[in-house]
Amino acid sequence: MTFLLAAAPVIPNFGGSSSSFACERANRLFCSEWVSRNWSTVLWPALRQHIVLTLIAVVLGFVISTALALIAYRRGWFERPVLIVTSILYTIPSLALFELLVPIPGFGLSRTTAEVALVSYTLLILFRNTLTGLREVPPDVRDAATGMGMGPMRSLLRVELPLALPAIIAGLRIATVTVISLATVAALIDNEGLGAPILTAISNEVFKTELIAAGGMAVALALAADGLLVLLQRRLTPWARAG
Repeated sequence: MTFLLAAAPVIPNFGGSSSSFACERANRLFCSEWVSRNWSTVLWPALRQHIVLTLIAVVLGFVISTALALIAYRRGWFERPVLIVTSILYTIPSLALFELLVPIPGFGLSRTTAEVALVSYTLLILFRNTLTGLREVPPDVRDAATGMGMGPMRSLLRVELPLALPAIIAGLRIATVTVISLATVAALIDNEGLGAPILTAISNEVFKTELIAAGGMAVALALAADGLLVLLQRRLTPWARAG
């Protein structure tokens, strides 16, 4: 009998005798009381950090990949080496990439290491979509822009890039959702974001509310970000909506 008691899972001691801890003591699957008590100290800071990690990675990845795509658009030979490098980066498993970056001087267990890895996973997606969108602009549209007296730069900014927006934003949607998911893994080297409470909850084999809450927030964040980008696309491309 003593052996059975010792082998049984131990419910965390939440302290106090208030009825507000009844859900935790009963070890229910999800305790909304725990969420409300820990929102301002655990969940909201983690969510805010996760958003910051995602924004930095997506913005930097978009700037770099757009610049590379514009060069490849004008200089076709440039496309292949960029695709080779970005494809290699994209295929490296996230944990392996983090481990490769940590020993590099100036990186270590830091946000910089996490961001470099997250940015690298956006490059292939954004580069290919941007380049594809630009190349799918009909030749007669380019000819019309030239006939109206537009130079290459003006035609690019006022005609070609706007018409490529659906493909570009489609790439942004994929890259954003990818970064949101991988940012949870980045908590292994940078104790920030929703991955931090998820990892803490995984180490607790009994109480699952923190895992469910943080994981659910990561899923909700991905859905919300994707929805906002869809709305942005509809706003910026009214001609596509009309079509």
